[in-house]
Amino acid sequence: MNLEGQGWLEGAKKLSENRDRRARELKSDGKRIIGYFCSYFPLEILTAADLVPYRIMGNLTDTVTAAHAYCDPALCPFVKSCFDAALKGAYDFLDGWVTPDSCDSRLNLYRIWTYNLPSPYTYRINVPNFLDEACFKFFKEELVLFKKSIEKLTQREISDQKLQQAIDLHNQQRALLREFYELRKPEPPLIYGSEVIQAMIAVASLPIEEGNQLLEGIIAEVRERSDGPETKTRLLVWGPEIDHPAFFKLIEDCGGNVVIDDLCLGTRYFWYDVDKSSDPLEGLSVRYLDRVMCPRTIRGRGEGWATYQQDLEERFGHIRDFAKGFSVDGVVLYVMKYCDLHELDVPDLRDYLEKQGLPVLHIESDYSMAALGALKTRIQAFLEMIG
Repeated sequence: MNLEGQGWLEGAKKLSENRDRRARELKSDGKRIIGYFCSYFPLEILTAADLVPYRIMGNLTDTVTAAHAYCDPALCPFVKSCFDAALKGAYDFLDGWVTPDSCDSRLNLYRIWTYNLPSPYTYRINVPNFLDEACFKFFKEELVLFKKSIEKLTQREISDQKLQQAIDLHNQQRALLREFYELRKPEPPLIYGSEVIQAMIAVASLPIEEGNQLLEGIIAEVRERSDGPETKTRLLVWGPEIDHPAFFKLIEDCGGNVVIDDLCLGTRYFWYDVDKSSDPLEGLSVRYLDRVMCPRTIRGRGEGWATYQQDLEERFGHIRDFAKGFSVDGVVLYVMKYCDLHELDVPDLRDYLEKQGLPVLHIESDYSMAALGALKTRIQAFLEMIG
């Protein structure tokens, strides 16, 4: 990765706008690139096999056309956009792709994509929805099977030593991302939310070593900058996949700044490390099943285990901690159309946050630039209310 002659933030912006460029360069150099969906995917197994993980994203700026012939109208618009991009050749450099069955839309997409757009390698990881002992045991066995599948693909064994080295590299990246997010704590923050999401997109498009190098450069550059954000209303954004800076930029244009998030391409992706363990797959199974704070995982401990308030704390306590730690003035609940997993959590989460004294704006939107533009008036009114 060569960013000579440009700043690190500017380099991240350009990478996010042309994110397949580096992957295609690596492909031409003989590297094998494996696409993946979702924060539940165990990146370390690919890294240990000397494969490059590449996060599959949609295209917010391109209208879905080709995918309509294959997909149900009520399918998640983000998932549909990803498949539309694939049909148009955006992922023709991939040597394969993998998805956890983290929601019904991704499970349906797996069937549609593998049937209509065959790939040299595909794999689906079965992720339990509960956190009891049997589920952890089951998920570890799922990772064992996935590891064997990758070993068959590469014709190379993935030793525990290689797996631990990969875990260390990804934990290093998680630590760098947490340090990166800390730059948003001061008042005013040192960086815009739109700049953060551009860096996140770039990092998810690079090999782990290059992503770490990029983050180190950005952190050092931002600490020295003198042209950061002016004082604005500080917001937390909660929701599913946001993989384009347009929504964050819209908030900034209205007088706000996203200083922390609970998003799939945000804190859910990196906030918790993989614990050191004599059995690396054990550490991976615990981290990816228990510490990705997504609504699709049911966090109760069986019937009658808790009061309603205890249940809310189990599900949403980390969001309260984010809001307090980053001194937010309000919360935006951003839900994509047809995303039942997030939509069903909204009433409880809104009540929970409002009882913490936090104003809440609930938005439902499609995955398109046109849908974002229609939100401007509501966001402006919300910021005026809490400003």
